[in-house]
Amino acid sequence: MKTDRQLAKYLANLGYGSRKEMEAAIQSGRVTGSGDNLRFDDEPLDPAPGMVLMMNKPAGFTCSRADQGRLVYELLPPRFLQRSPALSTVGRLDADTTGLLLFTDDGKLLHRLISPKSSTEKTYEATLARPLEGHEGDLFASGTLVLRGEDKPLLPAKLDVTGERSARLTITEGRYHQVRRMFAAAGNHVETLHRLRFGPLELGDLPEGEWRQLKSDEIAALGSSQLERDT
Repeated sequence: MKTDRQLAKYLANLGYGSRKEMEAAIQSGRVTGSGDNLRFDDEPLDPAPGMVLMMNKPAGFTCSRADQGRLVYELLPPRFLQRSPALSTVGRLDADTTGLLLFTDDGKLLHRLISPKSSTEKTYEATLARPLEGHEGDLFASGTLVLRGEDKPLLPAKLDVTGERSARLTITEGRYHQVRRMFAAAGNHVETLHRLRFGPLELGDLPEGEWRQLKSDEIAALGSSQLERDT
């Protein structure tokens, strides 16, 4: 069982306020319950360090803490920005790209998922400016496509055509504007881009702009899928 001082430090690390403020909150009875049933102002306590969040990112929000304009962190409770360890996005989505975005304060998991050695599959749904011509699937799967300004070929990617001007693309890398640049290399232009899946996780019916905490089995599946690829 935590002492009041230990509890104040724990609450401060969760972003509820300074240690001094949390000591006062404890003394005034704002913190109730014990163990896994602690409550702050009669609300369940935020997740402990090691949490992973999934957001359905809307268009127009930047995956940054400091850039100009609207930031994805604005869609989370403000105290989440005060957590220690810090909460970070798992990679980035362009401002105009929507869909599945992960956040975590687990540094080891974050490193594994965004490492250049990571081969986590990510699936995107793209709406295109012009009809597909039929050669794109073979081009993306070839493992020989070199993007403009680079000299290293892309790893093979899988294309599933869903309409005359729409397709789902699964990649295992995370190069700058990769999906948009791949379609540009094939002579097309991406008008809208939406991420549906990250590793074993699917966005499902999570509303745009909303977020949810991943369950323990989902975090385990995310971590184990990466470990399997690393072995």
